[in-house]
Amino acid sequence: MSRKGNCWDNAVAESFFKTLKSELIYHQEYKTIEQAKLAVFEYIEIWYNRKRLHSSLGYKTPVEVETEFNKMKNVA
Repeated sequence: MSRKGNCWDNAVAESFFKTLKSELIYHQEYKTIEQAKLAVFEYIEIWYNRKRLHSSLGYKTPVEVETEFNKMKNVA
């Protein structure tokens, strides 16, 4: 977190939380905290990182980009 008035530090986190809320949170009702925690975990680990395409990553998933990076790193 940055000091007041310096918003660029938080832009990535704010963008992620906006996406999380608009794609998951606002579309469900949770009866317990545990149910909400599980839904957020599944959203991040199963959908966001493995299936959701990200424009900033050339329309690839974070897992695909990480795999490509590791392959390139091992070649060098």
